[in-house]
Amino acid sequence: MPSKNVTLNVDEDLYNKYRKFCKKKGWIISRQFEIMMEYQMKEEKNQ
Repeated sequence: MPSKNVTLNVDEDLYNKYRKFCKKKGWIISRQFEIMMEYQMKEEKNQ
């Protein structure tokens, strides 16, 4: 599946904390964003 580059504006402190959190867990930030989007769409479909 092709990927899409996106630009997001987020709180810098929150981003830095989340980046460290993901690094500690061995996660890729962009994949976590994809998982969140998939989850929200699934939840919306189930309502």
